[in-house]
Amino acid sequence: MFIKQISIFLENKPGALREMTELLGKGGIDLLALSVADTQNFGIIRIIVDSAHTDSGLLLLRDNGYTAKVNHVICAEVADRPLGLCELLSLIEKAGLSVEYMYSFLRASSSGEAHMILRLSDGEKAAKLFQMHDVKMMSQEEVDAL
Repeated sequence: MFIKQISIFLENKPGALREMTELLGKGGIDLLALSVADTQNFGIIRIIVDSAHTDSGLLLLRDNGYTAKVNHVICAEVADRPLGLCELLSLIEKAGLSVEYMYSFLRASSSGEAHMILRLSDGEKAAKLFQMHDVKMMSQEEVDAL
């Protein structure tokens, strides 16, 4: 129900994101999803990689001076049509949960569904809510297979 995400603190300067993605790419780490959130001085980069490469990616980043950590997020399927995301957000809102952050998956799906990465105020409660309402949550194995 939860998948691994690597969060990286990155200085907000020209070329920093390219340098980080180049490091990962040369290390054989393929990005499945990526989000960039910035402030004036630094950014938080959130990435999803194949779980077989999570530990090596984290080590590679840390060995090259990046501050990075692994945390757990939900990858939920939403209908890939107008209001598909809105329906999921309504469900979250009605349960009294809030979205801390969210971003979409980069890989195309053959199922016709969109995939959203979500960090919610209470992940366990959200997972139970999604199960009760038949919201498909992708397992780490399903994410790895994309």
